[in-house]
Amino acid sequence: MAGESPSLDVGALRSSTIAAVDLGSNSFHMIIAEVQDGHVRVVDRLREQVQLAAGLDARGFLDDGAVTRAVSCLERFGQRVQELPRGAVRAVGTNTLRTARNGAEFMHRARRALGHPIDIIAGREEARLIYLGVAHSQADDSGTRLVMDIGGGSTEFIIGERFETRHRESRYMGCVSYTRDYFPDGRITEAAMVKAEIAARLELESIEGRFRRIGWDHAIGASGTIKAVRSVLEANGWSDDGITPKGLAKLRRALIKAGTIEALGMEGLGKERAPVFPGGVAILSATFEALGIDEMEASDGALREGLLYDLLGRIRHEDVRERTIRQMVKRFDLSAKFARRVADTADYCLRQVRAQWELQGDEDANALRWAALLHEMGMAVAHNQYHKHGAYIVRHADMPGFSRQEQAFLAALIRGHRRKFPKGELQELAGVRADTAKRLCILLRLAVLMNHARSKHAFPEFRLLSGANSLAVIFPTGWLVEHPLTAANLAQEADYLKAVKFKLEFR
Repeated sequence: MAGESPSLDVGALRSSTIAAVDLGSNSFHMIIAEVQDGHVRVVDRLREQVQLAAGLDARGFLDDGAVTRAVSCLERFGQRVQELPRGAVRAVGTNTLRTARNGAEFMHRARRALGHPIDIIAGREEARLIYLGVAHSQADDSGTRLVMDIGGGSTEFIIGERFETRHRESRYMGCVSYTRDYFPDGRITEAAMVKAEIAARLELESIEGRFRRIGWDHAIGASGTIKAVRSVLEANGWSDDGITPKGLAKLRRALIKAGTIEALGMEGLGKERAPVFPGGVAILSATFEALGIDEMEASDGALREGLLYDLLGRIRHEDVRERTIRQMVKRFDLSAKFARRVADTADYCLRQVRAQWELQGDEDANALRWAALLHEMGMAVAHNQYHKHGAYIVRHADMPGFSRQEQAFLAALIRGHRRKFPKGELQELAGVRADTAKRLCILLRLAVLMNHARSKHAFPEFRLLSGANSLAVIFPTGWLVEHPLTAANLAQEADYLKAVKFKLEFR
């Protein structure tokens, strides 16, 4: 959706190649895997330290250096996956791209460089994918896990069991941003470390009580900072049992004793990790204290592995987005029977025009169906202007499995499903797929109109004849005469669409 999630030939992927790309705030990662009878076998991994977050200026804009580094990296990644079909590569941007004020301009260049769509995901969705990647790298047990991932610009916390999350949080603190903010001149002092730790404790204050009450059986850390801490503790003999409070205390003292980032030459610490290591250690130390962690192991799985398994789920028709839609129908007390009827009508319309209107992908069908199922959810706020309320909820809600672009696309369809056709707003929300959004929205409007009376009787088998900017609805002879209210509604709809230079005929 919104140009970000093209459909994929499921049959062709029973034994084929897929890839995941993580545009992190510190490093960009790509993982390539073979799908063999529904199982994933990793065949290649690429990583480059781009330090995107370090390129954010005081106004929140990515500077030219960061953009150049990122685009160059994605061009190299793109060469590796240029032969893969659309839909076989899932790429996501995280905290820095969520916040960068010139993110849209960067994303245009990034997509061209990679040659595949890129989604921006919210913090809680990032947390879900991180947990999925970690869970697939662990033994399949029934214990409760606390998973923590320190990124370049944000840190995610998840409590879950097996492959399901129970609680997900994302906090605006990362190894790049904290090193930049609290160790700006490269000097590592006790005062700077304490200041960074207090800042992290303030970020954790709103979740630590709840997480402690829920509890967990074992704690697992993911990604670069935590893996580097484990490596340093083991290499220096400061811990034999993963990451512990005693080991962290020794590491903390060693950092302060070194005095500067340039002087960090401790065993187990790579040269690329050193420039952002103090901020990461401060966040980890504060978390151990805030949550009372006794021991943490480091996982090899993280966001990119989670992306692979999430993509595999979509291939297997085990799409978490379907579950999210069902839960929202229930949560907002929508009439599931009526919503399905509107969705079935919308699908009936789509099947007749999809070739002419180039709506061939599964994602177009999914978007139309999901919007149909949720089109009345705004009534939970108020009946007046409920299409606007529904659009706002969908755009800003926590919707597991959906990217920001996907939510914006659904919001555009829901916003436009009734009354005056919002051409300008639809184009703004739908972005690069504004023409597709317009056509899907017209089909949704027609489906809602045909079920306006909520009659128990099935709608007639009408035919649709589509042109580039026109649609003719052909009913059985005499049907419109017998249903004057539907005829009146169609006449009003024709007037609405005429304002956006679209011709609706009915006979």
